Amino acid sequence: MVARTPPDAPGARDEVDRIVLAWERERPDLDVRPLTVLSRVSRLARHLDLARRSAFARHDLETWEFDVLSALRRAGSPYRLSPGALLTQTLVTSGTMTNRIDRLAEHGLVERLPAPDDRRGVLVQLTAAGLDRVDAAFADLLDVERSLLGDLDEADRDRLADLLREVTAPFDAS
Repeated sequence: MVARTPPDAPGARDEVDRIVLAWERERPDLDVRPLTVLSRVSRLARHLDLARRSAFARHDLETWEFDVLSALRRAGSPYRLSPGALLTQTLVTSGTMTNRIDRLAEHGLVERLPAPDDRRGVLVQLTAAGLDRVDAAFADLLDVERSLLGDLDEADRDRLADLLREVTAPFDAS
């Protein structure tokens, strides 16, 4: 059996290193190297979620509200989509989307309009207040996310984005 480095050894630069070293010590029969990447991704996701929630809260928005408003904003002027298109972009059920649209309309951030080519259809459109709110929240979000990337230079950010794209592509394809 190979002697392993203790989890509090100088070689442990972060919590994931300590976890990996402990698992290597306890289960030397297993290759725990996937933890070196995916545990960091998981920890980053938690930090990102907290940072995003904080950024959105500064604009009196919940994460789900930002998701719907930003889908409408990305659609371009006149910032409207069908509820079905919103379902596709936000990955929620139709009942959930109906509830979300109702709540956003109550807050004056979106409005329902009749679909011009379908008497029974509706379109959801950003109001001026919704446009202002999502634009301000998005600018704040970018500042927060930029700070999360810390001192990574542009080349490292691009390389990291490329590597993460390779890992996530199979999930996005399904």
